[in-house]
Amino acid sequence: MGLGEGLAAVELSGGSMLVQDLNGRGMAEDPVTSLRVLRSDGAVEWRGRRVARIRVVPARAAPLRFQQRLYPGVIEVVGAPEGLIVVNELPMEEYLVGAVKAEAGDKMPIEMLKAQAIVARTYAAYHRRLNAAKPYHIVAGTANQQYAGRVNADSPAWTAVLDTEGQVLLWEGDLFPAFYHSDSGGHTEDPRVVFAAANMPALQPVRVEFPSRSPHHAWSRDVVLGDLAAALKRGGVSVGSITGLRVLERSVSLRVSRISVLGTHGSATLRGNEFRRLVGYDTLKSTLFAVSVDESYARFAGRGYGHGVGLDQWSAKTMADQGYTARQIVQYYYPGATLSSLTGISSLK
Repeated sequence: MGLGEGLAAVELSGGSMLVQDLNGRGMAEDPVTSLRVLRSDGAVEWRGRRVARIRVVPARAAPLRFQQRLYPGVIEVVGAPEGLIVVNELPMEEYLVGAVKAEAGDKMPIEMLKAQAIVARTYAAYHRRLNAAKPYHIVAGTANQQYAGRVNADSPAWTAVLDTEGQVLLWEGDLFPAFYHSDSGGHTEDPRVVFAAANMPALQPVRVEFPSRSPHHAWSRDVVLGDLAAALKRGGVSVGSITGLRVLERSVSLRVSRISVLGTHGSATLRGNEFRRLVGYDTLKSTLFAVSVDESYARFAGRGYGHGVGLDQWSAKTMADQGYTARQIVQYYYPGATLSSLTGISSLK
């Protein structure tokens, strides 16, 4: 998975390392304990030699360190015109332990963690196939899935992954992007409403009957109108000073699907998710909100955290606490999907 992109220099450490070129040939006679490579005209430069990419392989079982975090497997540094790309390559199941740890932590009940593992595996396998020809398959971050790198052997994330090894969800017999989020606010959303891509499955929204104890289940935020106008302007939406916000349309789950921004220099209509992106995902925790405008502030009151598609992590915790299995949890949040096995599991990069 991609750990970094557009970098001028990359430093790696962590123990004894073998440095190899694209064909697996050693670039040094002996292992090194650290290295620093530079961007050089779309290539990777190390010790005066320029190559398209280098592979750094642990000489022993110790993980490699990049930007203060330890990573299992191999790290590749790839040259590109925009800068260096850092890629962690490792077995799919080992990657999933780091994804489950980062996305759900260690304190969730085990059946919830197992459900998280199934969903994260489905999401990763889909992107591995989608991006097979690219330098990396998936991004370690909020653009795809968070990834913790090396995880201690006593973490329940290992149990969750090992107990569900190879299990994925299929939609109409095929892999699909099995999205998930922190808190639905009481109702999940159809992915076709949230994401503009044409390949979204027709998952039905679910009225969630399991109460969430998420700290984000109900929230409010007052945003200074000048700050709101500046955020929208940075995204290319300029209406002057904001005088009003009018919700034009809501989805079945009551999320804002279209909103009008009124200003002294005109108005603009935005999709709800685009409006949230421009204002900030942490400022507006979801599009399930109501809003009023006075002389100084836009006052938002909402529920839930995230886009609302697929697994609701906090309500899934409630299901697990009540005795539901991982299979029952994923079937609840992905109606119409089937649980299957991913054959020929290989590495992810």
